Amino acid sequence: MLPPPPFEPYRIKVVEPIPLLGEEERRRALERAEWNLFRLRADEVTVDLLTDSGFSAMSAEQWSALSRGDESYAGSRSFERLESVARELTGMPHIFPAHQGRGAEQVLFEALAVAGKAVVSNGLFDTTRAHVEAAGGTGIDITCPASRSFSVPAPFKGDIDIDALRRTLEAAAQGRHAPVAACVMTVTNNVCGGQPVSLENLRAARAVLTEFGVPLYVDACRFAENSFFVKLRDPRAARRSVREIAREVFSLADGFTFSAKKDAFASIGGLLGTRDAALADRIRAILVLREGFPTYGGLAGRDLEAIATGLEEATDERWLAYRVASVERFGRAIAEAGAPIIEPPGGHAIYIDARRLLPHIPPERYPAQALACDLYLRGGVRTVEVGTFMLGRARGEGQGDIPAPFDLVRLAVPRRIYTERHLEYTAEVVRASVLGASRLCGLEIVKQARHLRHFTASLRPLGAVPQASQA
Repeated sequence: MLPPPPFEPYRIKVVEPIPLLGEEERRRALERAEWNLFRLRADEVTVDLLTDSGFSAMSAEQWSALSRGDESYAGSRSFERLESVARELTGMPHIFPAHQGRGAEQVLFEALAVAGKAVVSNGLFDTTRAHVEAAGGTGIDITCPASRSFSVPAPFKGDIDIDALRRTLEAAAQGRHAPVAACVMTVTNNVCGGQPVSLENLRAARAVLTEFGVPLYVDACRFAENSFFVKLRDPRAARRSVREIAREVFSLADGFTFSAKKDAFASIGGLLGTRDAALADRIRAILVLREGFPTYGGLAGRDLEAIATGLEEATDERWLAYRVASVERFGRAIAEAGAPIIEPPGGHAIYIDARRLLPHIPPERYPAQALACDLYLRGGVRTVEVGTFMLGRARGEGQGDIPAPFDLVRLAVPRRIYTERHLEYTAEVVRASVLGASRLCGLEIVKQARHLRHFTASLRPLGAVPQASQA
């Protein structure tokens, strides 16, 4: 395997000014946003690590591809190119574009008729679980034991627990709980800290699911990063190309959903693929209703071209080697700053264990959201909470939340956007927040939506918020 390049493996052609707000300006911005970082304006954020989704720098080839976009309503050449590229990579005969990954999820779970059924997974992320529930189903996470030990490194902490999967399927077959409509394997596993899934685990899951007649779908948002980790950490795959490994991942699945806003570097768009011709007919009918004609799926032709080019570039091994090494260095800098992180560092993000860092704030008071807000106040760094605020369940009106299993702050690294110095600055902000951690207070929700509340909810602090200069 080639070593990662010692610097960014690209040249910068266009630059954009970065907002630099003072502490009082940031405080006023956070108060206006009601302590919800999603509600900040982009011009109020200095380093934006809220997500790596749709926040990538496209390549010169992608920008060039935009000019070739065929905007025909039906049967455009741009769709034909995207379909050809996606089929070559995934082996799926039926390919459908969608406006983004969650559009593909919505269509899939409606087509699978999950109402009254369960969808099992190695880890459903927020939008995936919300679409399962909105379609009347129930999401069940079956994480592997290693994923629950944040500080102990393991090569494939994104795996599903095969024994627990079998027990769940047996219980469903015996009528002891709802039938299982499908299994979704998320690669890499976002809920478990951006950790990869091994080929061995995917093969074992495929075998068990086949035994019980349950289809396997891959949430392939970060398929290229997962495939690179397999090459890096599985000696049996070391001589295989990332693209070959990716093809095997897809070969084990009955279908996939895909957000092109991650590994394909695109600003918008998603894909849905399946091998099932009958399911494809149902998808096609739903897609027309929800997303648009099946050959554009809510996207412009230029976007289809950008996604096709991005899929071709996604498995560039020099790029992947740099990205993984860069995120690992970032994780080491944050750990050295005193913040407990999920080990080992994942491919797209670093996750801080806020519950461990802030033991004085109970999960019901959202310690990870408190820490995320503090990172913004101290340095204009926007991150996202992955914990009880995002994933918790309300006990009932006025009864508080059932806490999530963890409270994490995710620092997602956009592709080809920030330099190493930006990440070093962020680690310095984390250090300042760690030093002032004992003075942070919890928050309470003032207003929330039924689904995906963390995107729009209003919060307020339950105490005095320390000045950043006090740390």
